[in-house]
Amino acid sequence: MVVNNNLSELQKNIGYEFKNIKNLELALTHSSVVHERMVNKTESNERIEFLGDAVLELVSSEYLYDHFPEKPEGEMTKMRASLVCEPSLANDAKEINLSDFLILGFGENKNGGRYRDSIVSDAFEAVIGAIFLDGGFEEAKKFILRFVLNDIEKKALFHDSKSLLQEFVQNKMKKSVQYEILSESGPDHNKEFVARVVIDGQPMETGKGKSKKAAEQEAAYKTYIGFQL
Repeated sequence: MVVNNNLSELQKNIGYEFKNIKNLELALTHSSVVHERMVNKTESNERIEFLGDAVLELVSSEYLYDHFPEKPEGEMTKMRASLVCEPSLANDAKEINLSDFLILGFGENKNGGRYRDSIVSDAFEAVIGAIFLDGGFEEAKKFILRFVLNDIEKKALFHDSKSLLQEFVQNKMKKSVQYEILSESGPDHNKEFVARVVIDGQPMETGKGKSKKAAEQEAAYKTYIGFQL
């Protein structure tokens, strides 16, 4: 993939125009660039990601507190964890095509870092930090509400789907749940897996993902939703 250096396009995707574009550039710069160029570590997105993580936790906590008054602290903590975990944020980042704009060191880019959930999710949090620095709390909050706290019940269900399916099948059907990987394709840095749920030997739904776990999660979600219809 060729890096997209058109930050005007990214700002359009984000829905926010930066007063100081260097804030956004910093958010996109992975530490591998710093290591290769032998420059100060503060020139990567690690510090600004730290800030974005704090803003994200505050906004998501406030949102859950206001919108789910019936839920106790433990359930809200679980919901928040499913919304701000690495796979969720990496998936949210797809809405703004964030991977296309990441600034990576040569080696990291060659090894598929542009597709790695850990790198993409960290950059997503760094973008939140950049918006906060550039435009203040309310602008960062707008971004989080638009791209993280949208359709949260579905997101929470998706990330709990394997355990929910396991519990449902064991309690209601008295059967066992297993997963099988049907296929694996693509280069090492951009694999795609297809998994299938198998319940007591009976094949069920399939799912796709960049990892075996992600493919199983999607298959579990589709199977669980099917049982609820």
